[in-house]
Amino acid sequence: MDILTSLMGGFLVALEPLNLGLAVLGVVVGLFVGAMPGLGSVNGVAILLPFTFVIQSMTGSATSPMIFLAAIYYGAMYGGAISSITLGIPGASTAVATTFDGRPLALKGQADRALVTAAVASFIGGTIANVLFTAFAPPLASVALKFGDPEIFALMLLAFATFVGLGGDDIPKTIFSICIGLVLATVGFDIVSGEPRLIFFDITGFSHGVRFLVLAIGVYGIGEMIWTVNSSRYGSTMSEVNVSFSRVLASIRKFHEAWKGTLIGSFLGFFVGILPAAGATPGSLMSYGVAKMTSRNPEEYGKGSVDGIAAPEAANNAASTGAMLPMMTLGIPGSPTTAVLLAGMVIWGLQPGPLLFTTQPDFVWPLIGSFYVSNIVALLVNLAFIPLFLWMLRMPFTILAPLIFVLSLVGTFAAYQNMFDVWLMVLVGIAAFFLRLLDYPLAPAVLAIVLGPIAEPKLRQSLLFSDGDFSIFFTRPIAGPITIIAIILILLPMFRLIRRKIRGNITT
Repeated sequence: MDILTSLMGGFLVALEPLNLGLAVLGVVVGLFVGAMPGLGSVNGVAILLPFTFVIQSMTGSATSPMIFLAAIYYGAMYGGAISSITLGIPGASTAVATTFDGRPLALKGQADRALVTAAVASFIGGTIANVLFTAFAPPLASVALKFGDPEIFALMLLAFATFVGLGGDDIPKTIFSICIGLVLATVGFDIVSGEPRLIFFDITGFSHGVRFLVLAIGVYGIGEMIWTVNSSRYGSTMSEVNVSFSRVLASIRKFHEAWKGTLIGSFLGFFVGILPAAGATPGSLMSYGVAKMTSRNPEEYGKGSVDGIAAPEAANNAASTGAMLPMMTLGIPGSPTTAVLLAGMVIWGLQPGPLLFTTQPDFVWPLIGSFYVSNIVALLVNLAFIPLFLWMLRMPFTILAPLIFVLSLVGTFAAYQNMFDVWLMVLVGIAAFFLRLLDYPLAPAVLAIVLGPIAEPKLRQSLLFSDGDFSIFFTRPIAGPITIIAIILILLPMFRLIRRKIRGNITT
């Protein structure tokens, strides 16, 4: 009852005209920041952090500026799906998995349904995460603390186990694609010894590694554009996108078809989000993989499945709320964006940690109340702007293709201010086109380069702790069951493939 009373008090503060206005402004800014390739929530929050000092000086409180920044965070999670669906370019790493099915559905002339599905799934994922956050913050924080290096590696191994299902029935090509991603993830300097690794031709640009956004924009921006031009699919799909209020309502009514992916993304995304240093990107990718593995029609994934849109979109919004939990209760940022938010809290004189809920209730509960308010505002703004988003698809492809190319170049340069990464992004896009011509799945490579840099240090630190004994991944109470499940999930598709081939040989 105390929680409900505190939450209602927080709602009243969050709905004050100034705070509500800041929430709306933050959501709109975040929506467009998230939709711009190369920006994303980290850049938006970091760029606008100095502006919050003006808000604090006007209000004399840290609550209003934090509501503003949190609203940007929420809006950016929604916005990442926009360019993923309409242009095939992920606005941020958190929206890469949305591209897998969002873009194909848009190419079928159903971009309005893809956008509605993404918006509603994001809202449900964020709402479920907010409820879990409100009710279980302290115990969930204590559970997250029990995840050491072996547990996090076991979780990453479980994510890798879903990759086999993402590549279809051609398991060798899927494994090859994963290996490409893992090799690219190791480029740069060794995390333990500091020695250079795989710095091709001694080019200094590789010293910082192959950055994920370079790969993502190259594969789904440049690569998709070349593929579309080559396959001549754009003539009938790009110009026939119409939108009306009745079509949006019809898409909302059809949302029940995506309930399974939404629930998977909501709970799995929140759980991954609360793990320190995990964040929304692994959560969205894992949710997509689990949704496909548990689907009755996995062959529809990659061709415009609404569950394939709902799962990652629910997950990245749930994970963004989950990442706030260790930041507020433990003082440990759960994602790069919450690291910037943590810095802001410290600058404003707040001390994140276990005592924050008892010593600063006037800050905590209005902020939690603003999570709910921002979530509702983001849904309404997103649905209202769907005609504007679809306007991009009504452009002739002769205009759209150069726009995609320019956005890919500008987005990559804006993210890293480095022309080497721009050229590398173009080369990655060309390579992705040829791999796709040869029927190699690209999703496993993209997922591997995301999780590779997380999994490798956890593996090596775990083995250092156990003196090289791999049994540490089986004997620990949390890591053991996760590792066993991951191994089963890896081997199961292989056994199915072998059994299918044996049956085929018998019948012939």
